[in-house]
Amino acid sequence: MLEAKGHNGQVQFDGQTVTITRKGILGRLSVGKGEKRFHISQISSVQWKPAGPFVNGFIAFSAAGGNERRSKFGSQTSSAVNDENSVLFVRGKQQAAFEELRAAIETAIATHHGPGPSAAQPTASTADELAKLASLRDQGVISDDEFQQQKQRILGQ
Repeated sequence: MLEAKGHNGQVQFDGQTVTITRKGILGRLSVGKGEKRFHISQISSVQWKPAGPFVNGFIAFSAAGGNERRSKFGSQTSSAVNDENSVLFVRGKQQAAFEELRAAIETAIATHHGPGPSAAQPTASTADELAKLASLRDQGVISDDEFQQQKQRILGQ
C-alpha cells in the first residue's frame, strides 16, 4: 500500500482504491474531517501541480459525473484547499511521496481503462472476410457449400 501525507490530508492507494483521509484542524477547516474513497474505475483523471519554492503543490482526482469548478488564473492551489478531491503538499519528501503515488495511480488507471481485446486485434471488415473465403474456395481449400455456409455466418443470415 502506498501512502502520502500532505498538508491538509493523506492519500492511500492499495492498487484498487484511492482513499483521501482528513484529520485534525486543517481537515476541519478545509473540507471537513473524514474519508473519501474512489475505486480506480471511477477516476477519470488526475490533476497534478508540483510545489514551488513559495507555493504548495496538489494532487486532485476527478470522477466521472463529478461537479468540477475551473480555477481562476493564479488561484489553482487556493481553490484546491477547498476541493474535497484534492490534497496539498510541500516540496521535498511530501512531493516525492506524492509523485510515486501519482505514478502508481496513473498506471493502474491506464491498465484498468486500457484497450480491450478488439483494439489489440483489429477485426477484418466483412468485405475482407468474404474476399478471403472466396480466395480459399477458388484455391480449392474449401468447397462451395462451405463457402456459402461461412458467407451466411459472416453476413448474419
